[in-house]
Amino acid sequence: MSFDRLLASFEKIGDDPDHIQKFRKIAIALAISGDLDTPSTTMPPEKILEAVERVKATLVKKGELPKQKKFDPLTDDDFPESFSGVSRFARLGSLARIQKGQTGIQQAQPGTFPLVVTAAERATCDHFDFDGTAAIVPLVSSTGHGNASLNRLHYQEGKFALGTILVAIFPHDPNLISARFIFEYLSAFKDELLVARMTGTANVTLSVGRVAEVPVPLVCPEVQAKVDELMALCDRLEEARTSREAVRDRLTAASLARLTALDTTAADFQSHARFALQSLPTLTTRPDQIKPLRQTILNLAVRGRLVKQEAADGKGSDLMNRVLKLPWAKKRKIIELQPDDAAMVSAFNPPSNWCWATVQSLVRPNEITTYGILKPEWVENGIPTVRVTEMKTGVIDVAKLPRCRVERAEKFQKTTLVEGDLLVSKDGTIGKTAFVPPELAGGNITQHMLRFPIVDLVNWHYIRLVIDSPFCQSWMLGETKGVALQGVNVGDFRRMPIPLPPLAEQHRIVAKVDALMALCDRLEASLTQADNSRQRLLAALLHEALDPVAKELEAAE
Repeated sequence: MSFDRLLASFEKIGDDPDHIQKFRKIAIALAISGDLDTPSTTMPPEKILEAVERVKATLVKKGELPKQKKFDPLTDDDFPESFSGVSRFARLGSLARIQKGQTGIQQAQPGTFPLVVTAAERATCDHFDFDGTAAIVPLVSSTGHGNASLNRLHYQEGKFALGTILVAIFPHDPNLISARFIFEYLSAFKDELLVARMTGTANVTLSVGRVAEVPVPLVCPEVQAKVDELMALCDRLEEARTSREAVRDRLTAASLARLTALDTTAADFQSHARFALQSLPTLTTRPDQIKPLRQTILNLAVRGRLVKQEAADGKGSDLMNRVLKLPWAKKRKIIELQPDDAAMVSAFNPPSNWCWATVQSLVRPNEITTYGILKPEWVENGIPTVRVTEMKTGVIDVAKLPRCRVERAEKFQKTTLVEGDLLVSKDGTIGKTAFVPPELAGGNITQHMLRFPIVDLVNWHYIRLVIDSPFCQSWMLGETKGVALQGVNVGDFRRMPIPLPPLAEQHRIVAKVDALMALCDRLEASLTQADNSRQRLLAALLHEALDPVAKELEAAE
């Protein structure tokens, strides 16, 4: 594949960060394979290595570099499957100095020098450890807990401090081997070259010695310069996209926020809704931008702005009175809204025929319960036990549920599940909901779940969408109180306010939300499909860049 062909494909790929990163990988792959070499500029790999060795010998003689160890020759086992041409590579340790950082990140004092850490953003430091141009590699896994991964590498110029859990790579001769090229190369193939060399169980790490063993392509300086220019172009594209997307996100948030603003009148709402709908194709270009649209739909639904109020429906207070007259409700302590809660809901401004309920007032005879099974086991023919992990998508993944011993589950009768119970996660991932399907009746929950058996006089699906809405999600996360919570307090959940329209309007709201969410699904699918098409194009380009058979076929054309 020629460089011109690669550039011609760029417009079809788009400027998504993942796509640009793959494009970088393709460019590096072309440089590795020699496809970017030209007869007039090529410096063969063996000449590059000889020149580096001469520079090293001079540095050692001057005392600027310690005597260098000899590395074992590279073999095919040192390379990922897609790599070929051992003779075009050398070990990183023979081409560059690899030095650990000298600054404890937690103890560093802020100052005028950048402090490179594992995070994307630099911290600051009152001193510098190095002065030069370096590729920087973290030595610790980004995720920990036994998982090997690296989120990112860094490229740094000038005077900088470096955390002790990272290493800086300084080429012995920057005129022959570019630090920027090493950074891009290692970033493009970090999983194959670096993550694959990480070891450990609980703490997964890299050693300096393992970093030094990584094979690096011997690419002539002219080609490295060409790649560096292309990477700078990619940098500018990413910066431009980041700035553009930030503006787009602010416009989207502003246009959607006007729909639910407290000072928005009925006439204003129509105008704002018209603007939002006209702007939607321009403002919504990524699958992740559908989430705020879904949240706006729920927000409009629970504020009575999604469907028209009908006088024939009656009042929400009439429905609430019927609920309170149920036999078990008469014996139940009704939780009144606290003063702070009342002030909050008064600002909510629901339609005049709605009323307020609390979660506690909408519970069937068996109370909201929690503190289920602490650590469910995995036993055959046991009682299925729902964890937060199996309900993150809004539907319980029954096939993956752990099963608890029957005799142990019998001690948790209060948390035994009934078909139709609404489950709400109270710890970890807070506020996720799912209905109990028929096959889980008789099952149980862990202590991180709430079971909400809803009275039959209201539409269960309406109550769920209220709990899924930003209003109740903010309540559970503590945002209405200005305090972020690690878990939902059961007492707070019981007194959580629920805006309650008449039953007929609840049905209309649920039908409208279902229809709009289906439209969101289709829009998200179309954006995802376009993204997948670009991903497939990138995969094909990368395969062609790395696959020697593909290059032979191209040469024969």
